Amino acid sequence: MQKRFAGFAVATIIAILSQFLTHFIPNIGAATIAILIGIVLGNTVLKQPILNAGTKFAEKRLLEYSVMLLGLTITFQTIVQLHWTGLLFIIIQMTITIVAAIAIGKWLKFDDGIYLCMAGGNAVCGSSAIASIKPVINASDDDAGMSITLVNLMGTVMMLILPIIGTISFGHLDMLRGALIGGTVQSVGQVIASATMVNQTTVQFATLFKIMRIIMLVVVVTVFARIHAKNVAKATPAESVEDDIKKGKINFLPWYVLWFLIFCLLNSLLTLPSWIAGTAHFLSTWCEIIALAAIGLRLNLQAFLKAGKRFAIYSIGVGAIQIIAALILIKLLIHV
Repeated sequence: MQKRFAGFAVATIIAILSQFLTHFIPNIGAATIAILIGIVLGNTVLKQPILNAGTKFAEKRLLEYSVMLLGLTITFQTIVQLHWTGLLFIIIQMTITIVAAIAIGKWLKFDDGIYLCMAGGNAVCGSSAIASIKPVINASDDDAGMSITLVNLMGTVMMLILPIIGTISFGHLDMLRGALIGGTVQSVGQVIASATMVNQTTVQFATLFKIMRIIMLVVVVTVFARIHAKNVAKATPAESVEDDIKKGKINFLPWYVLWFLIFCLLNSLLTLPSWIAGTAHFLSTWCEIIALAAIGLRLNLQAFLKAGKRFAIYSIGVGAIQIIAALILIKLLIHV
């Protein structure tokens, strides 16, 4: 516990500072500010090994808790509000994003730890999705950290430009602008911040579309686990893969994703007091911000910049496909 204290405390202080800075730069969001501050400090004045145990704990455990608590903030009933065309839009949009991220990742010669984390992070809910996918595909800390950084940076860019693109493309139709933002932007915080730049009605629609993507998290995790198991099987004897599954080395559903699903079902079937969802949202948000600060502190910027060109092509390519696909699908499927 003492070994973890220093790194955890530093990550928490950065998270508090990031939340404070949102009063002056509200359109970026505390999560993005936290990871950026963490990257700067972690590669300059906070390189001390004594921080490693605490930042590693914060990165791993707090993102898991964030995913779990997210289940208490959403219900399956929200799907009904967007009709079958809204659900169809999300399913096709997520499929295109995942296929594009995997295809571009393979073309750029990244391993499956990178391209599956990128696919899930962009398609579902940013760093929370990557936290869920990482253990089932045995991704390294470096792969997950770089993926989270890329997803958050691209999410920030999309957060800022989509209100403009949405208004140019759809005029003042709030449901369509909400579909564009909620169907593409990565994290929940970025979705809300982006939609807030338009109006409160757009925030409501964007949140509903985003929630629909989050509900698909369990499906994505399960599918990615099987993709990884097949990749492992190609290089490993089938008996060895079966042994790994039995021993729990290859997991198809992490504990916190299971609790996410249980909480979501509970919240859908019962009328829970509003303070439960409020508290869960508060704790989930803080867990994510502290975890992202820790990820920033642990990111090796030198290694990141060394592979910068490939990562830039990858991030921009996936983001551009997401936006173009969403614009086309919304025009074809969603009618107000």
